[in-house]
Amino acid sequence: MLNGFRHALRLVLLLVFWASGITTGHAQASASPATKASSGEFPTAPVTLDGRTLFEVRGTSSNPAAERAVAISDRIADLAGNSGIDLADLVVVPGQLGLEIRAKDNLLMVLVPADAALEGVRPDVLAESHRQRIEQAITLYRNDREPGNLLRDLAASAVATAILVALLLLNRFLLRKAQAVLGDRVQTQIAAMPQGTLQFIQGKQLQDALSATVRGLHRLILVVLLYLWLEFVLGQFPWTGWIGDGLLTFVTDPLLRIGTSIVDYLPSLLFLIVLVLITRYGLRLIKLYFAALERGQAALHNFDSAWSLPTYKLIRTLIIGIALVMAYPYLPGSGSEALRGISVFAGLLLSLGASAAVGNVIAGYFNIFGRVFRVGDVIKVGEVTGAVTQIRLLTTRVRTIKNEEVTIPNSMIVSSHLVNYSALAQTQGLILHTEVGIGYEVPWRQVHALLEEAARRTPDISREPAPFILQRVLGDFAVVYQLNVYTSTALGMAGTYTLLHQNILDVFNEHGVQIMTPAYESDPQDLKIVPPNKWYDAPAKPPSDQGPLPS
Repeated sequence: MLNGFRHALRLVLLLVFWASGITTGHAQASASPATKASSGEFPTAPVTLDGRTLFEVRGTSSNPAAERAVAISDRIADLAGNSGIDLADLVVVPGQLGLEIRAKDNLLMVLVPADAALEGVRPDVLAESHRQRIEQAITLYRNDREPGNLLRDLAASAVATAILVALLLLNRFLLRKAQAVLGDRVQTQIAAMPQGTLQFIQGKQLQDALSATVRGLHRLILVVLLYLWLEFVLGQFPWTGWIGDGLLTFVTDPLLRIGTSIVDYLPSLLFLIVLVLITRYGLRLIKLYFAALERGQAALHNFDSAWSLPTYKLIRTLIIGIALVMAYPYLPGSGSEALRGISVFAGLLLSLGASAAVGNVIAGYFNIFGRVFRVGDVIKVGEVTGAVTQIRLLTTRVRTIKNEEVTIPNSMIVSSHLVNYSALAQTQGLILHTEVGIGYEVPWRQVHALLEEAARRTPDISREPAPFILQRVLGDFAVVYQLNVYTSTALGMAGTYTLLHQNILDVFNEHGVQIMTPAYESDPQDLKIVPPNKWYDAPAKPPSDQGPLPS
């Protein structure tokens, strides 16, 4: 068991000091030879028996090192398994290509001059060294498979298993004992602590943390015991001895590879960190500048302040895209086929699923930079009429006169007919118009005057330019007059229309002029007007400042 404890200590040291390069030698982890580069430029491969490396051989273009090593290892294994061949017959003899290591008629390997040149020794010295190693390995191979030794190893494994079971039971008993102590003494101590002590950490949480610590220690002991048992038992038998010798390396090799990869990746990681910092703070500075443009604290020639935020988003996307292109070669696994496949798959999903979104984004920039409308403008898109409350790259939000918020995709705005009532309202005025049908017996000059009077009584109607009237249709029974008035704002159009229609009705009623009905057939006996004394019949109430009504 001392050997097992020694390996356990080595595991701890490797986990602590692997980044500093403090490692110990370890045995080969596999019986199959793996080709590796020697100290020079010639590839070599190990010759093994029972997982133990005897020596290494080099290869040629026609006989690679790995294939040559496997062939020599197979011949040595066949010789070791043939007890009828005495090791005294294992000799080095000259051959046609070089020195041969033979056992009677069995050729194990041919040592060529290039092998000796690679090692830097004479061929005869190297051949004798290889022969001795083969002899020692075969002796150990046969000795390990003696029936008496196998029985002894089996008994040792049984004893180790019994000890393992006893230690596992003891470990389980200690776990339960520790949990009982936590349940009694620790709980008592927690209850005795001042109330303010556990203000941020509850007593139950503290007890659970201690219990988790005990369980973690129990599992760690369990893993160590199983490792020591596996290393000892596997090392007793010749068929699994190489696994026991290399058991520690199964854990340490991945850790060492991970550590080496991290150390090798540090320069690339530093580059990515610097790139991220430059990109992040560069975008912050650009955002501050465009925020100043939006607030009017800075100015650019022919640059609308409403373009500030969309322009910043466009520049931000461009900068992030350039940064990603620069960072890609420095990402872990950037050249691997897996990452390339993921990139192609992500690009396919983006092209299939984001086509509508990309179209809306392009339409959003078209609306913003084309000055089609701004926030606060009253527009009409399809059947929707209302004031613009928000403009985004994908959608535009409009609030209708019913206080309904309608979200319209930007691509729909670009592809459909749009009316902007506010674009020219402040500079040239927005024209509101309404129509009335008046009989032919009423002079058109009187109708013009009445309509102009109704316009003058309506608030929010501009005096300049003055209202104007168009006689649009000379119908079968009536003349259709169109009143056109100017207003400086598109907001409240519905209310302005309502007041204008009310004033038209009042003015025409005051002067006894009948507005024709749509289903006119003949002149009625009484005029279809409302006399002033009936304007406020119940339940209508006159305004408090209204004077006496005309009769």
